[in-house]
Amino acid sequence: MAGPKQVDRGRWDELVGLIEQARYEYYQKDAPTLSDAEYDQLFVELQHLEERFPELQKADSPTQTVGGDRSEMFEPVEHLERMMSLDNAFGLGEFAAWAARVERDLGEVPAMLCELKIDGLAVDLVYRDGRLESLATRGDGRVGEDVTYNARFIPGIPKRLTGAPSLVEVRGEVYFPVAEFNALNEQMLDLGRSPFANPRNAGAGTLRQRVDRRQAEITAREQSGRKVSEKATADLQRGIDALGRLRLTVHGLGVLDGQRPALLSQAYEQMRSWGLPVSDRARVAPTIADVEAYVKEFEAKRHSLEHEIDGVVVKVDDLAIQSRLGATSRAPRWAIAVKYPPEVVRTRLLDIEVNVGRTGRVTPFAVMKPVRVSGTTVSMATLHNAHEVQRKGVLIGDMVFLRKAGEIIPEVIGPVVEERTGAERAFVMPTHCPACGTALAPAKEGDVDIRCPNARSCPAQLRERLNHVGSRGALDIEGLGWKSAIALLDDHLVEDEGDLFFLDEPALLRSAFFRRAGDELTENARVLLAQLELAKTRPLWRVLVALSIRHVGPTAAQALAREFGSMDAIRSATVEQLSAVDGVGPTIANALHEWFGVDWHAAVVDKWERAGVRMADAVVAGPGPLTGKTIVITGTLTGWSRDGLTERLQELGAKVTGSVSKKTDYLIAGENAGSKYAKAESLGVPILSEDRLAEIGVEA
Repeated sequence: MAGPKQVDRGRWDELVGLIEQARYEYYQKDAPTLSDAEYDQLFVELQHLEERFPELQKADSPTQTVGGDRSEMFEPVEHLERMMSLDNAFGLGEFAAWAARVERDLGEVPAMLCELKIDGLAVDLVYRDGRLESLATRGDGRVGEDVTYNARFIPGIPKRLTGAPSLVEVRGEVYFPVAEFNALNEQMLDLGRSPFANPRNAGAGTLRQRVDRRQAEITAREQSGRKVSEKATADLQRGIDALGRLRLTVHGLGVLDGQRPALLSQAYEQMRSWGLPVSDRARVAPTIADVEAYVKEFEAKRHSLEHEIDGVVVKVDDLAIQSRLGATSRAPRWAIAVKYPPEVVRTRLLDIEVNVGRTGRVTPFAVMKPVRVSGTTVSMATLHNAHEVQRKGVLIGDMVFLRKAGEIIPEVIGPVVEERTGAERAFVMPTHCPACGTALAPAKEGDVDIRCPNARSCPAQLRERLNHVGSRGALDIEGLGWKSAIALLDDHLVEDEGDLFFLDEPALLRSAFFRRAGDELTENARVLLAQLELAKTRPLWRVLVALSIRHVGPTAAQALAREFGSMDAIRSATVEQLSAVDGVGPTIANALHEWFGVDWHAAVVDKWERAGVRMADAVVAGPGPLTGKTIVITGTLTGWSRDGLTERLQELGAKVTGSVSKKTDYLIAGENAGSKYAKAESLGVPILSEDRLAEIGVEA
């Protein structure tokens, strides 16, 4: 094969430079300007280039070295045993290829230990005679930074071990729990600083601060009679408070004085017995199928965990086999990290536009260069309100960090300030509605949201409300979507949502959208008419949701329907009576009272009633088999729709709520159950799968 050309050598130099700069920003500055996905892409390209042209590879190539170095801010600590990086497998296909190589080398696939890959900072801890002697960052794998002083403020790091050998070196991950990370980022934004892109950077920046120097400087000033500024004292306290939020999970054993166990899983149990925090989720997988099941399980539970993860680490459990497999210059051959799709990426913020919602709220949203994140391509993300845009400090034209966790709407985290060129510009919130020209204003004094008060005839609000009526969470009308709503309004077939249920074939034939050649209705139009008839039979709570009353979602609507049973009873109830309903409260009660007090709102309800829309639920004769039971549904169902099961449970007398508590009698869990499943487990709430619904009287 021909050797590398000049262009190949040039690309190798470029990749090495980019990766080394990214490592410096990541490990030394704790302020990366590349996302993890971008770094991985560069690293993989460099690996492939060196595989094609081995002569390009050097001893100090990033592919041959552990990422990171030691900062001169800290004293050096030489690890007793070298700390290594891990090779990555991007998906189960690459993991299967790695497992095949292990099988080829050994003649079999040994049992594997699976554990979560926490998004934190790798550290090395040394205990002598049971006492913590040193806490150090990984550094270059041989020499790290001494951050032992900061350990005194971190409750998650044990200062003494019980029953441990005279010398113990362990490896672990220091991290921020999700709740603490979110609180820290809120604090950063409130202080006018850029937020951390992920918990790893936040943890690294927090752990690698010189609290000792700050304390010494303040003490010296106090002792010399000089004034200590409030800012210096506040900064020190914030640093100490942040350290107190950190936690540790141990995931490896270095040097040990005494007999080493035969299995890594046994070593974990030993470390747990000494008082070290070992994850309860680590699990031995006897087969490759078991490993794959573990990877899939925690990808589904990824967002219900107390800490961020970006994959699963798979290690050969037998320590003797680990020794046989050995290591490369940077990573062991007996372990691999199976990475999940990235949830934080970088992209360019091209513009900030506004959307007018069905209740008149005007919401800025980011228009971005399309980017792949969490398995989908994203080009827009919410920015909530003008205050949030200002608080996050984003400018049009910025390179931004974007996050999309599971089904959550994509969110702009903040700008990559280092990438600014000076051509960026600030977003200016409009003063008038872009759809109807009405002057915008907060709904109430002190409200951070601004709204278009022209609810009656604003085209944007009308489109959004019509679209909402047909949505799955409301009346679930197939054929009534965004394009249909636009056609109904543009062709004056309806003036507002009150006219929907009077639509008929002659009316739809007046619109080119619903008519095809030969003056016949399109299939979509016929489906729409049939679905409108079916929607008239929906239960009361769905009708309430479909009316677009501010704050009234499915949970509150179901509570109101259970309590009052009819639209007339809800309309005539006082604010006090509405507030007293479990799951409603004063905010929703006032919103309901104000909504029904508007003449044209009442006219919409009257029109629907005249058209035959169901305005009362059937009275159940006597208690049902589930009367008095509180049930929560989570995950993806296969035999039922979520709403269909909810309605069936309510028919049987159950109260269906949206959150798990001690009062919950059952959790019905489908596939990919998340945080509700974890909470139910912790509270001891009985969990039922779909195939066990018959146990509580629900037949398919």
